[in-house]
Amino acid sequence: MPPAAKKPKPRTRTYDPTKTRTAVLTQYANIRTAIVTLTPDQLALPTRLGDWTVRDLAAHVTMAVETVSRNLDRDEPEKAELALLDWPFATAARAADIAGGTRELAAAHPDPDSLNALYARTEERLTERLATAPGTRRLGTRTGGMTLADYLVTRTVELVVHADDLNDAVPGLDIPYDRQALATCTRLLADALAAKAPGGSTEVRIPPYAVVQCVEGPRHTRGTPPNVVETDPLTWIRLATGRVQWSDALDKAQVSASGERADLSELLPLMA
Repeated sequence: MPPAAKKPKPRTRTYDPTKTRTAVLTQYANIRTAIVTLTPDQLALPTRLGDWTVRDLAAHVTMAVETVSRNLDRDEPEKAELALLDWPFATAARAADIAGGTRELAAAHPDPDSLNALYARTEERLTERLATAPGTRRLGTRTGGMTLADYLVTRTVELVVHADDLNDAVPGLDIPYDRQALATCTRLLADALAAKAPGGSTEVRIPPYAVVQCVEGPRHTRGTPPNVVETDPLTWIRLATGRVQWSDALDKAQVSASGERADLSELLPLMA
């Protein structure tokens, strides 16, 4: 018998480096504009992230962005061994270190003034470093070597997800989502699902930003697919990052799923 054909790997999506840089800077500025309005009582509010307060979460946002500047200040690694679609699955191993660093940073900036100054310094450094660094520059990140262009794509995930966390924690905060940042975050996490469960039996639609094929089984070639999942970008991001459970999203009609292979509960979250 002839050897079984290898399954094709999902094609890696490309992102415009200039648009990604602008998206990161814009979404960070959106968060900073909101953070400077917070009172001490609001900074002490709980979040949906375990025992983190709003102040912890706000400090973490600066840390997630400062990694760009800090890694650009370091020596360039010999190679970029971490592919973009590997990143969502590589972050869990660093969770304890990240949590510890976040608490230390928050403790060092206990009041609104010091936190606001931290945001300003972080933005200044990021803007300055991105002005001259090429997208091909390799960074030695916590999760592995990546190009700057790819790493900035991951920063849209950090910024969009945590803007949503902050909006959830502080009533009326309403941090806006930069369209390009939201689109990039949505697409990366959709492509990560396709990489985790390769196949063509199920179509996942996240209008207006992404459509991916995933899950082993009969591949449809024309007409309406037999297995379809559809949701909005923020619900998808919450599902992919564990902020919302699959069953809850179904119960609240935040996601529609039709077909015997449309149950994604065993595949989510993608990022723990």
